[in-house]
Amino acid sequence: MIGDSEIVRRIRQGDTGQFESLFRSSYVSLVRYAKTLVKDHDTAEEIVQDLFFRLWQDKEKIEIESSLNGYLFRAVHNRCLHWIEHSRVVEKHAQEMAYKQTENYEDPSKIIQYKELQSKIAKILARLPERCGKIFCMNRFEGLKYAEIADILSVSIKTVEANMGKALKEFRKALTE
Repeated sequence: MIGDSEIVRRIRQGDTGQFESLFRSSYVSLVRYAKTLVKDHDTAEEIVQDLFFRLWQDKEKIEIESSLNGYLFRAVHNRCLHWIEHSRVVEKHAQEMAYKQTENYEDPSKIIQYKELQSKIAKILARLPERCGKIFCMNRFEGLKYAEIADILSVSIKTVEANMGKALKEFRKALTE
């Protein structure tokens, strides 16, 4: 039986057989663990599958100080916590939007202003480069921090900052007109 460091070394070198073996031996227990945190089987599977996808995608950069099993469970744990936080932000945003819609329901001029603003925002987003618009939405609508966005999109934090700056500049320019 080979040790964790040898498994990591082989995966780093692109050994698909070793990676598949790790996936098969860990998948069920990782999904079970994720399900205890997120309370949904499909979401748990998605989190674990994404972990393995990223692990293979960034295989050359793998640095595991502890046991491989400990690393995988900690990674799943962190991803589950991120998913839970993200779900809370999305839910909070949905509740705020529902409240604003009912609050503005009584005043027709507010409804018109709200719809015009939504239309302007959609037009500005459509004009932005795809990644720039995606980064803006992830930050402003999903509540993700720059570092989280950089991690999800596999780009640097500077790239996220530059794209947010570009998006905000476009919004300022369009909304002051």
